[in-house]
Amino acid sequence: MFSRYRKSTDGSDKSAPSAAVGAATPAVTAPKTPVMQPRPVAAQRPSAEAIAQDKEKKRKERLMELKVELHRRLLDNLNLAAIEHATEANLKSEIAAICGEALDEMSVVLNKDERTILNQELYDEVMGLGPLEPLLKDETVNDILVNGPFRIFVERNGKLELTDTAFKDERHLLRIIDKIVSAVGRRVDESTPYVDARLADGSRFNAMVPPIAVDGSLVSIRKFKKEKLGIPDLVRFGAFTDEMAAYLQAAVATRLNIIVSGGTGSGKTTTLNALSSFIDNKERILTIEDTAELQLQQVHVGRMESRPPNVEGKGAVTQRDCLRNALRMRPDRIIVGETRGEEVIDMLQAMNTGHDGSMTTIHANSARDGISRLENMVAMAGIEMPIKAVRAQIASAVNLIVQASRLQDGSRRMVSITELTGMEGEVISMQEIFRYERLGVEPSGKIIGRFNATGVRSHYSDRFRQWGYDLPASIYEPIV
Repeated sequence: MFSRYRKSTDGSDKSAPSAAVGAATPAVTAPKTPVMQPRPVAAQRPSAEAIAQDKEKKRKERLMELKVELHRRLLDNLNLAAIEHATEANLKSEIAAICGEALDEMSVVLNKDERTILNQELYDEVMGLGPLEPLLKDETVNDILVNGPFRIFVERNGKLELTDTAFKDERHLLRIIDKIVSAVGRRVDESTPYVDARLADGSRFNAMVPPIAVDGSLVSIRKFKKEKLGIPDLVRFGAFTDEMAAYLQAAVATRLNIIVSGGTGSGKTTTLNALSSFIDNKERILTIEDTAELQLQQVHVGRMESRPPNVEGKGAVTQRDCLRNALRMRPDRIIVGETRGEEVIDMLQAMNTGHDGSMTTIHANSARDGISRLENMVAMAGIEMPIKAVRAQIASAVNLIVQASRLQDGSRRMVSITELTGMEGEVISMQEIFRYERLGVEPSGKIIGRFNATGVRSHYSDRFRQWGYDLPASIYEPIV
């Protein structure tokens, strides 16, 4: 058919199929002699549902064994160098032809739907990420979590659920992991049993393999959203209100330094992306991340990504290295994807020395906890400074803390917007402008709540007015 995608037939192996082929076809066994029971009980017989489940399980096992054998034959027959330049349609047609020949040779009969599914899965094995490929294409899936070869979870709408997707065995899972990390020039094995990487579509990938992972390799994939959520989308989804959006627009446009705080999966990066939409197109922006996730739409954006050390333990480029270099590249704003270590010193200094309007995210459960975390990161960086001097540095650098949270029902909310107003003695003074008030829980488990102003007028109201953002006093009035 498309013979240019096949290897040369000279010396090809045309021996009988391996034992796995025989295992693919159902074995016929002699029926056992039934044991006579004095009083048979109908309840002891397997139910129709149990029989159907057992039949479906055997069918899946048969198809899995069949797929393994067909994949081996594909690797024997396909010219892997040539298929890199083949179109998807031609390659699928060639795979279907090779599989059809193999199934006829093995005397295995499959219906049309089973053949279609099998051909697609084999295409995913050759060109994609095997069993993970359908989950990556599913727009409703936000996270893919693999706990060993047989337990794969996904997150939909903030809730985790177990899928019926599985790998053949641990070797199959390790082969897919190696395929991902080798594509970006990294490696994972017993000497380096964990790795961070980025998929071709921008999704964030993390894996840990044995012996660190005890019950099989662990994989986490945070899927990359092709369509960036803007402020109107987040308002429509109920993440915050129009009044809060107007306030945040004024804060970003007037170049306040903003920290987005929250826990894992609370929507920090999404919020940071949305806030960046208020930055003027004329400004030069530099972004620094461990794994590039930010999707800024401005014209003048420079993106940097840190790099881990190589096999010899050399060549590492940290976020702090990128940040120091960024200060020499005339940025108007610096956006750090996540501040988690010693780069906090350079970030605070950048905010204090002419790079107003810079933004970053941190892991913290509240605005006050966020301040404490910044203090701890300064201490962990080995900088010996009096605590009062550290707090004065933070109070001078940070203007606003936006707290994001994922609630028990899976919804994500901007639960607090807090301003830093200076120092009172040795304590950083703060005032909350907006908060999310929880009112109850529906029988379905959905949380009932509302966004409300605290009644406190913004400390930066004069600044907003001088820059042309004269917000009405009504947005600060609480709902009674």
